[in-house]
Amino acid sequence: MAPNTQSKGQSVIIRLYLILYNVAQLAGWSFLMYKMVEVYLKQKSFNLIYKEVDYIVQIFQTAAILEVLHCAVGFVKSSVVLTAFQIASRVFLVWGIVYSVKEVQTSPAVPMFLFAWTVTEIIRYSFYFFSLVGSVPYILIWCRYTFFIILYPVGVLGELLSIWGAMPFVKKTNLYNLDLPNQYNVAFNFYFFLWFVIVMYIPVFPQLYMHMLRQRRKMVGGENTKLRQKAD
Repeated sequence: MAPNTQSKGQSVIIRLYLILYNVAQLAGWSFLMYKMVEVYLKQKSFNLIYKEVDYIVQIFQTAAILEVLHCAVGFVKSSVVLTAFQIASRVFLVWGIVYSVKEVQTSPAVPMFLFAWTVTEIIRYSFYFFSLVGSVPYILIWCRYTFFIILYPVGVLGELLSIWGAMPFVKKTNLYNLDLPNQYNVAFNFYFFLWFVIVMYIPVFPQLYMHMLRQRRKMVGGENTKLRQKAD
């Protein structure tokens, strides 16, 4: 969901900060796309892509945590809960799955979600940038509310396959498990948690996908042409 970057009374300093943040993220994800294409053309394989771009993904996806803070302090008018959920799910995949289970890094599933994320973020941060400095070009609005039709399913499939691919290693090594007894008197089984995450995709993904379809009808389908110059 795009933030309302045109909130009344927003100070020049806050607006400048948000512009710089979005430009930095746009540059980071654009560089990631460049590196992924470069690695593939050199290696003729998807298997080594992540090992060549891991630091870029880790830096810029983790930096997106700032977006939760932006919502919480009122820099942008978006749902803190929804934003936190979306950011946390990606950060978890980067650090909890791909970073923690090295075997997953050579899976074709990782380039799947990386490609989907990267294209989505390049469009999204471009969209936010233009909404901050003036009006958003219609072609960018169209891309944002059209490309997701393919990118969302591709990204989700890559995420699910990555989690699934990590599960044998997690189960075998008891990765991140916390067994009783311990000083916290709390038990945690990471393997079962991953099952919980997979199951949660079933109700969550259709809701987000349908939300974007509704937004597409507003922004591209002509329900309200005035919204074409605003964030959703």
